[in-house]
Amino acid sequence: MNKLVFANLLHRPLRSVISVLAVAIEVVMILSIVAIFMGQLNDQKARVNGIGADIVVTPPNSSFLNGMSGSPMPVAMAAFLGKLPHVTVAAPIITHFQMGNGLSILYGIDYNSYNALKPFNVIAGEPMKGPDDAVVDDVFIRQGKGYQLGDTIKVLDHTFRICEIVESGKGGRTLIPITTMGDLLGTPGRSSLIYLKSDSPENIPVIMSEIRATKGMANYGVQTMEDTLSQYTPARFPGFDLALDVVIWIAVIVGFLVIFQSMYTAVLERTREIGILKSMGASKQTIISVVLRETCVLAVGGVLLGFAGTYGVDVLLHASFPTFPFQLPLAWVGKGALIALVGSICGALYPAWMAARKDPIDALAYE
Repeated sequence: MNKLVFANLLHRPLRSVISVLAVAIEVVMILSIVAIFMGQLNDQKARVNGIGADIVVTPPNSSFLNGMSGSPMPVAMAAFLGKLPHVTVAAPIITHFQMGNGLSILYGIDYNSYNALKPFNVIAGEPMKGPDDAVVDDVFIRQGKGYQLGDTIKVLDHTFRICEIVESGKGGRTLIPITTMGDLLGTPGRSSLIYLKSDSPENIPVIMSEIRATKGMANYGVQTMEDTLSQYTPARFPGFDLALDVVIWIAVIVGFLVIFQSMYTAVLERTREIGILKSMGASKQTIISVVLRETCVLAVGGVLLGFAGTYGVDVLLHASFPTFPFQLPLAWVGKGALIALVGSICGALYPAWMAARKDPIDALAYE
């Protein structure tokens, strides 16, 4: 029977290749969107963690995602929080989503306090001194736009001079003075959130309790950095689950229809063959098994080709965008394969059932 399965597939090579490609495309679609999203999410999570803060103070009802809460907090609040016992640094920042060649988060910072959370690893240049100075990281420089220290860049339709290049991993890739950013966004004297540094990890709960007990601060968000980072999951990202479900269903439908069409026509073409098998004593289960075995061979081939195609997407993205994060969780490799296999088998169920129901006498007389 196994020889018969492979002989049937090789008898119509073009149809078999198309079926394999359909399953492969299904796998590539699913795995690529997961890898792109998880790469972006984990990259942002790592850079937030690299800021070096212990506590994050956010406005009431704000999003956990940087850049989505506007600038509703007074910058002056940082001075007040910085005077609390056990607080060594209070750094106000503004975060703002911007679209260039891709989605990024622009940071407006007070250089001295932000640097005090965890010092920059400086590659070249000197700290911000003027309102039009900008700090960029090495990833920004490697993006292939030819920028160097001292060059000018356009941010929020304003011209800034690159005064310093630092190692990546500490917040945004582009950082400008918080006062300038507030003026450009129409929110002078405001911030998106405030990062705090404690004098000792043991005193973090004490600081948080004191902030919550302060008059007017009861509704503000006060979290440890660890708790903040724990929220960087796909389930908390707006629209990700919906987008992923849509892509999965489209991919499954494509794979289902191609496999259905392939096996349906294969059954019609092999009507006499099925009649011969049944006249020789083959049971309905045997006929169904042959059809499903062919489907499994096509599906497995498509899954393996899909894995190779996903790797090819990764290579292509890194060749075109060297700094683009593309991370595929191992669990999703198995999920993608399982989805493709189940979809393919479902597509073959009706053709298999149709083949098993054929009357051997009618099948033998089929022209």
